[in-house]
Amino acid sequence: AYEIRNCDWSSDVCSSDLFQSELLFATGSADLGPDGRAQVRSLANTLREISAQIPADLDWVLRVDGHTDKRPIATVQFPSNWELSTARATGVVRFLISADVQPERLKAAGYADVRPKFPNRDLFGEPIPENRKKNRRISIRLHP
Repeated sequence: AYEIRNCDWSSDVCSSDLFQSELLFATGSADLGPDGRAQVRSLANTLREISAQIPADLDWVLRVDGHTDKRPIATVQFPSNWELSTARATGVVRFLISADVQPERLKAAGYADVRPKFPNRDLFGEPIPENRKKNRRISIRLHP
């Protein structure tokens, strides 16, 4: 089962976790692959289980954030990383809804490459492939 950690229903953000994009999506795609569907299904199962533990008067929401690396994309479907990151986040939300997670509890956002967790380039301006890989991600945050 997917693990949701650090839940304190009085805090600003109950939980956050990351999925590396390559585990969920093929390069340049917003379609969840088989492994991605399995991971998001596990998250949906966990959300349904813990929703019974959340106080009834707490208006919580799960925010799904899409992030890309710094490399530009320019396709008809995704003219920029903004469209790709947003499409990936909404793809995860749509799958959660299809797995019986309450749609009123979900929110999707795309951040393109503007919120990297790690520098995409070193001090000499050279790409850092491992960091780029880490920056291509889906993050989730459970907000009370």
